[in-house]
Amino acid sequence: MKAKAKGSKKPDPLSYRQRDYRHSMAAGKMTSCQVSVRETDLLILADRDVTDQAAHLVMQYRSHLETYISRHPQFLTSLIPLAPDPLAPPIVKEMLQASAIAGVGPMAAVAGAIAEFVGRALLQTSVEEIIIENGGDIFMSRKQHSRAAIFAGASPLSNKIAIKIPRSFMPLGICTSSGTVGHSLSFGQADSVTVLAPSASLADAAATRLGNELKTKADMNHALAVARNLPGLLGVVIVKDDHLGVWGEIELAPLRD
Repeated sequence: MKAKAKGSKKPDPLSYRQRDYRHSMAAGKMTSCQVSVRETDLLILADRDVTDQAAHLVMQYRSHLETYISRHPQFLTSLIPLAPDPLAPPIVKEMLQASAIAGVGPMAAVAGAIAEFVGRALLQTSVEEIIIENGGDIFMSRKQHSRAAIFAGASPLSNKIAIKIPRSFMPLGICTSSGTVGHSLSFGQADSVTVLAPSASLADAAATRLGNELKTKADMNHALAVARNLPGLLGVVIVKDDHLGVWGEIELAPLRD
């Protein structure tokens, strides 16, 4: 599974781009399907075909988000956390909470949130193993150890290393943000910031925050110090040019494939 670098989110909540990096993602014995609903485009690997169920769930969670945004337009555009809303749908509450922890706007958590909510809902059915990728943000629940390769644009470290993911970590969010890859808004210049957390919403928001903190290689220690102070994270891997920064419960391995 490849953790693709991406930038933090623009106000368009669910923008679609051609995702050629998916060709390098190993499905193994899992069934691969792609679910596209308007701007949302998910690659799903599961132990059976979940296309119809996933499409229904994407429409459901998109509807919750779009209805909430129509009534609270600042949710879409804010670059800072907003106040909790006890009346909000669960996916909105999750995004508000993640953004409050990370110190970014709630839409910084949208890709991770959709991947996680769809994934967790499918796990409540007969699905036992699943990986959902949404623009570089991954929700993973497997019964075996796995690896996530790191793509970091022009960095010489890109596609050279992988994060070992122990079975005990799952379900897990693996989310990556970048200031040099893609066209999304970012206040930093990291080639990639990959965050592991039990919550994919939090991993997504935290990746955005940490990416914003790194402008040059000299900021690496500062960004890692910020990561240590964000509760709920399992680990972080940051790539900037030929520099690599790691914090938390991370085990790296060379990527030979």
